[in-house]
Amino acid sequence: MTLVHRILFPEAIRSLADYRKARGGRGLDALGHLEPSEVIEVLEESGLRGRGGAGFPTGRKWRTVLDAHAPHTSSSVVVNGAEGEPGTFKDRTILRNDPYQVIEGAVIAARVVGADEIVFGLKHAFREELGRLAAAVDEVREAGWLDGLVVRIVEGPDEYLYGEETALLEVVDGRYPFPRIAPPFRRGLHEQALDGPSGDVRETGLSAEIEMVGAGESPPALVENIETLANIAHIVARGPSWFRTEGTEESPGTVVCTVTGSVQRAAVGEVIMGTPLREVLAAIGGPPTSGRYKAVLVGVSNTVLTDDLLDTPLSYEAMAAIGSGVGSAGFVVYDDNDDMAALAAGVAGFLATESCGQCRPCKVDGLQIAELLARIAASEGEHRDLETVRERLGTVTEGARCFLATQQQLVVGSLLDTFDAEVQAHLDHVAPGTAPTLVAELLDIDEGVAVWDERHRDKQPDWSYDTEWSGKAPVERFAEHRAGEELPTEPPPPASDRHPG
Repeated sequence: MTLVHRILFPEAIRSLADYRKARGGRGLDALGHLEPSEVIEVLEESGLRGRGGAGFPTGRKWRTVLDAHAPHTSSSVVVNGAEGEPGTFKDRTILRNDPYQVIEGAVIAARVVGADEIVFGLKHAFREELGRLAAAVDEVREAGWLDGLVVRIVEGPDEYLYGEETALLEVVDGRYPFPRIAPPFRRGLHEQALDGPSGDVRETGLSAEIEMVGAGESPPALVENIETLANIAHIVARGPSWFRTEGTEESPGTVVCTVTGSVQRAAVGEVIMGTPLREVLAAIGGPPTSGRYKAVLVGVSNTVLTDDLLDTPLSYEAMAAIGSGVGSAGFVVYDDNDDMAALAAGVAGFLATESCGQCRPCKVDGLQIAELLARIAASEGEHRDLETVRERLGTVTEGARCFLATQQQLVVGSLLDTFDAEVQAHLDHVAPGTAPTLVAELLDIDEGVAVWDERHRDKQPDWSYDTEWSGKAPVERFAEHRAGEELPTEPPPPASDRHPG
């Protein structure tokens, strides 16, 4: 199978002049001849779906935000570049390869939905991507692309939840990455909320204690993923029929995938949607180390895939039909040398640590699941421990305001069901004890080698890196810091503006 190059080019685009030579800017040129509703119709006809993980129809999202726009409010386009799904490196690769197409897509989005601000949300640790993006923003500003638009680059924290859409908006507005219960396109919160029957006002700035402003008062925000926006200018310039020349009816276009784990090489590549997953894995990552695919994780958001499922086409409809999903197209391969009990413990530990604690079962039940699975992987557990794990998998989602707890159910549950014999071997003390597999963010891919965030082994459930856990959830830990007080140094303050203008 041959990799394609619609948005991920063989050679990086180093300047706006080079981008222009490669047909860049034609989306903005076409925009001058189209009404906002016509652009949205083009996106709807193209069938483009969000590439951040949920796969929501892009045209429908834009229409919702446009309909919510009010003349007296300031809409914004928020670009989600807070990539932290374990095994995913596609957005950072796109920014390194060509940030101009992402900026052009964001500018088109702003013009269409009536926004006067574009906010790029990246992590503080993404130094190379931040540098490339800031330099590209300077170039397009000088070229006049940003007339009438304010562009900010927000450097946010390292936390996994920063990539969740509502938590991203929280960080953009100066708070911590705690998901909220509200439509994702609603920005604008009351800065104070009543605390308890006494009516005292707290000013912690935590989303858990802040209420949404009334409908019609909040400025709408269009939140789109890096890869999604990279497609926009091409579709607007060339039309929906061009976009549909690749892919399937329900999943047109291409998708940028990351392949890591027990394979010949870690890499990122662009493939046609509908390509069998086995071909995708081989083309990007090469063969599995031991010669056989034992398991493939789709990040930590979907059920585990086994070898017999790898001929499934990589499309939204086909992956859903087998009970999984495309997610952010990050695939971590495991082979016969990998212990699935240790992997289940690693997944559970990552999700439990990254839980913010607003929903108590997510944090408390998640930590118990992780602790018991670590005991089982070490061949120190008892059969009743597995029974407790399954009970907690049934309660961990109670009252959940985001998808993280459901991920515990889906990923950990599928690993326990699929590899029951391996788990039982640990319970029967037949298998040798193993430590939980490291499940963490990718820091880089360096000449075919995946660089994982090894520091996550030391991260505490309160998001600190202290020697001992404080016993508090992040939402409790940060509630102690009132407005105006110095914040903890780990994690860093919620966000800083790198490049206002």
